[in-house]
Amino acid sequence: MKALGPIPPEFSAIDGELAIGGRRASALVKEAGDTPLFVYSREIIEHQIAGLRKVMPERLNIHYAMKANPYGPLLEFLADLVDGLDIASSGELEQAREAGYLPREISFAGPGKRDRELWAAIRAGVTLNIESENEAQRALQMGKELGVIPRMAIRVNPTFELRGSGMKMGGGAKPFGVDADRVPDLARRIVDAGANWRGFHIYSGSQALDAEALIEAQGHVLDLAAQLARDAGVEVPHLNMGGGFGIPYFDKDRPLDITAIGAALAQRFAALPEVLEKTKFAIELGRYLVGEAGVYLTRIVDRKESHGTTYLITDGGLHHQLAASGNFGTVVRRNYPAAIVTRFDDEPEEVVNVVGCLCTPLDRLADAAHLPRAEVGDLVAIFCAGAYGASASPATFLGQGAAREMLV
Repeated sequence: MKALGPIPPEFSAIDGELAIGGRRASALVKEAGDTPLFVYSREIIEHQIAGLRKVMPERLNIHYAMKANPYGPLLEFLADLVDGLDIASSGELEQAREAGYLPREISFAGPGKRDRELWAAIRAGVTLNIESENEAQRALQMGKELGVIPRMAIRVNPTFELRGSGMKMGGGAKPFGVDADRVPDLARRIVDAGANWRGFHIYSGSQALDAEALIEAQGHVLDLAAQLARDAGVEVPHLNMGGGFGIPYFDKDRPLDITAIGAALAQRFAALPEVLEKTKFAIELGRYLVGEAGVYLTRIVDRKESHGTTYLITDGGLHHQLAASGNFGTVVRRNYPAAIVTRFDDEPEEVVNVVGCLCTPLDRLADAAHLPRAEVGDLVAIFCAGAYGASASPATFLGQGAAREMLV
């Protein structure tokens, strides 16, 4: 038997059935028309953001990293709750504009920006997080040709990384950003060229649950930004401090202590060096804002035994939930939180493998999971599905197609 991850505490039941946004999961499936279905809860997203606002320094802005979940209605909902949006392609730029975000609220990062993407970003007036000297030169030249002053910040590849992070985004050779020792010279060139200088973007890692590690990384970010500004002789109008705030996916994971992070950051803001006194600060969060708000609902289409093992075979799978299957950067596969929808409050009765409908052994949603007995037609819920689910999974694999999505 393998333990399941912790179900986010905001979820409850109505007459024994999982409820999302105050409605039965089965009713949501009926409204959507079929499974598989991603459901995202407005209430949980609001709760996450309100919790951050309460404990973080007032001068710290909250940006949404759109790559976590670009679902249109969710983007529109977030527009009134966050202070900015971080994108990584011209496709995301189009979606952001359609959702009502203003260009000055948008920053564009990514190490492989194509010319057409730079053109679009400069025309729109979003901030480019520059990732190389070559990219900077291209953007400056395009600005001249367009007769538009480009808004430009530098994404810095720091010498440090976020301890314990699920994905290292800094430290050593990286395709992301400009190595810290080359940043001062590039910053001077950008300012001297007449660009609208917007400061630095320093991102060191993601999916961390250790508050002390995040406090340490944020301290390093502030120190590095101040040193780079002094070395370059430039101001720092804006500093994107990155994110890295994780959520509990697996057994024994514990929620991040954001109160401790907020208190430590407030202390640092109270004693900023002169070069950062007028700086506007932001953190960039994706999964922390929306990850726990999402539930993936999939229907059991078969129940079978093989060599003494029970399999619940669903109409979903890794083509929608690549991360839950263990094939999205996980070294050792562990179970996401899961439940039988119609028996949400019941005690576990049997140990089963929950798998998807694809003809590959990689298509696993829960291994040796202790769950209430379920039959064909019952719904399975996979939690923590609000980030890197629908948009980060191979929906067209084997011709299966995309899952439905719903914001409630």
